[in-house]
Amino acid sequence: MRKRTLTTVLSLLISAPLLAAPAVPGDSAQGEILTDARGMSLYTFDKDSNGLSSCYDACAQNWPPLLAEPGDGADGNFAISERTDGNLQWTYKGAPLYGFIKDQQAGDISGDGLKGVWHLARP
Repeated sequence: MRKRTLTTVLSLLISAPLLAAPAVPGDSAQGEILTDARGMSLYTFDKDSNGLSSCYDACAQNWPPLLAEPGDGADGNFAISERTDGNLQWTYKGAPLYGFIKDQQAGDISGDGLKGVWHLARP
């Protein structure tokens, strides 16, 4: 009986589409924002266009892209774009999503407004 239950659960997991939300609403000192699964603030970059990232190399070290895995499924306002480095990145309403290296704990929003081009992602 136990083996049958485990087999059933595994087959459901394998056959279910991977539509886990890449970001969830969270609260911050600036109001409601999008956060990653760990509760870390997400950001958008004004220099991105057409759903494609323009943040690479040193930029991506400071602003790590919210990466998707092959086989992830997008739904609603979320989509996945391919980066020129071959990775897949989550987007929200056409804007690629990023973390910020100086945010150390959930609720930190130290990247908001930085250089006038980085902004908290908002639902």
